[in-house]
Amino acid sequence: MKKVLNTPISSEDIKDIRIGDIIYISGTIVTCRDVAHRRLIEEGIALPVDLHGLAIFHAGPIVKDHGNDEYEMISIGPTTSMRMEKFEKEFIEQTGVKLIVGKGGMGKNTEEGCKEHKALHLVYPAGNAVYAARKVDRIKEVHWTDLGMPESLWVSEVTEFGPLIVSIDTEGNNIFENNKVEFNRKKDEVYESIAKEVRFIK
Repeated sequence: MKKVLNTPISSEDIKDIRIGDIIYISGTIVTCRDVAHRRLIEEGIALPVDLHGLAIFHAGPIVKDHGNDEYEMISIGPTTSMRMEKFEKEFIEQTGVKLIVGKGGMGKNTEEGCKEHKALHLVYPAGNAVYAARKVDRIKEVHWTDLGMPESLWVSEVTEFGPLIVSIDTEGNNIFENNKVEFNRKKDEVYESIAKEVRFIK
């Protein structure tokens, strides 16, 4: 059964979701990346959007301006989430955001933020930016346009946005870190078996 989360999202809604699960988002998602994180955390400038119970997307979209505050999402692919790692725990705490969508894994800071404040980090498959834009029903508003198109806060209404893979759950489990341990174990095993066969070159 497809798991769809509708914003606003509560801690109760996501308490049983675990790493590796696949979910979709319907409702409001806001693009929010490097500079927006720095403005809030380092400069103490309040966000112009209330993110409580909502989702953010580490993404720099391509948007067509039709004038009269009408915009069309052309492409919206994820950017590397790790760039926001140093800010994310405090960002979650200050904003009440429940879903953080991006590309690749995040580290200890985000794990702690997700565990303490009951949030999820989700991975959107890279290379599907145009497909992702098709899931945007409309752009409701935009803020901080002085930062340029990629860094602006684009507030969009989406329907079943995904698929999204849970990489960090509300218990702080991290699928990327777990996989590193397993992959390294397998690597060591394979290395030992290969070394026996190629010992003549060592």
